[in-house]
Amino acid sequence: MLVPLQISLYHLPPKRALWHGWLAGTIAFAGTVTWVITAMHQFGQVPIAVSAALMLLLATYLGLYVGLYAWGYVMFQRSFPKLVWLGAPALWVSLEFLRTYALSGFPWALLGYSQYQWLSVIQSADVTGVYGISFLIVMGNVALTSLLIWIYGKSRDLAPKPWVSIASFSCALCLVLIYGSWRVQQQADLDASAETLSIGVVQANIDQGIKWNEAYRDETLRRYTALSQKAGKKTDLLIWPEAATPFLFEQEPAYQSQILDIAKDTHSPLLFGSPTLRFQQDGRPYLYNSAFLVTKEGEVSARYDKRHLVPFGEYIPLRTILFFLDKLVVGIGDFKSGEGPMTMQIPTVPSGSGPRFGVAICFEVIFPDLVRRMAQEGANFLVTITNDAWFGDSAAPYQHFGMVVFRAVENHLGFARAANTGISGFIGPNGRILSQTPIFSEAAVTGLLSLRSSSPTFYTKFGDVFSWGCVI
Repeated sequence: MLVPLQISLYHLPPKRALWHGWLAGTIAFAGTVTWVITAMHQFGQVPIAVSAALMLLLATYLGLYVGLYAWGYVMFQRSFPKLVWLGAPALWVSLEFLRTYALSGFPWALLGYSQYQWLSVIQSADVTGVYGISFLIVMGNVALTSLLIWIYGKSRDLAPKPWVSIASFSCALCLVLIYGSWRVQQQADLDASAETLSIGVVQANIDQGIKWNEAYRDETLRRYTALSQKAGKKTDLLIWPEAATPFLFEQEPAYQSQILDIAKDTHSPLLFGSPTLRFQQDGRPYLYNSAFLVTKEGEVSARYDKRHLVPFGEYIPLRTILFFLDKLVVGIGDFKSGEGPMTMQIPTVPSGSGPRFGVAICFEVIFPDLVRRMAQEGANFLVTITNDAWFGDSAAPYQHFGMVVFRAVENHLGFARAANTGISGFIGPNGRILSQTPIFSEAAVTGLLSLRSSSPTFYTKFGDVFSWGCVI
């Protein structure tokens, strides 16, 4: 990916390299986040031209990080040519780390996520987080760039020898593969004796265009009821997606009682997403994007309110400046960030009081540190619920699903995922995809998920030490 860009930068001054990289990054990200147009135009009722312009604005912002990398790459080539193999990957990771937090954060499509299916490579994320995999990829790209410039460059005698960068990458890759192979086998041995939970996941495939239409409420509940029965009775946990109820759960007694009855009828604890309305000390009502846990006896035992909200999707940042967007983003509520415990406990399972689990709602699962804090709080497994119907038939549901793999590996915790229109499924503690559903289909799947069977990972304990090291 980076080799053509880095070759094109070889004789450019730093300022031109910045613009060159910025343009390349903008083009690349424009192809990655085209789903923004679908979400804003089709479901947010934003005019198509405005939606496309906003998508390009986002791509331009994301492309800036590539531009800064290009500038830094050229500076390293000029000042420390023998250390480019180390400095360039560290710079890339520093910029990805910055993107995770800057302007509320948007760590979508980090480079490391491209390897989510290569189990032996991604196991080192339990030490470095996804950023370590990005580091390795850039390291390989730098080594290949150095080799190609040395072989085909016009000034071969003046070009730095590529052997140090090639040897360094080769050693790093070998160490990662050895560690990864050992970790995969170790997890397989642990899973063989670990306690497991039977979990049912419901994918109702409710069309986003009718989801909030009151005329379809009964049909929505009928579909969830039928799929819940299909998922099987007496599972240890039954999971519905984000905002599964097309109403405020706590404000609709009749519908509330139907949902509680589903938990009783299936003899399974039920986790589901629903918007919540709460009055705060200032006397004003606030909306929360919440997840409720209902016992198999039909009682609400816990609630988690989403903490990291989607800017321009769930709230308008800098409202006093961007007041004009209120009329553009029609029908999208203005939610408030939640507080309180980040984990829930299944009320009863055969072994005793029940394991704890964390719930990442939609966008939250792309933030490594937020999920890590759930693991730190004692989660024995993890759940993510989402409504990816907003993205339409695009690459976004697949991109989103791939990120969940890394959250599993980083904390060595199994993951269950329930998505309204897919992809739903189960991921093992080592990132192995155990099952997944097709998008835009009704599905009710049941799987066995192993509970934490080892001590917390380095990443769970210490967080982004590797990334901070790259920054320093």
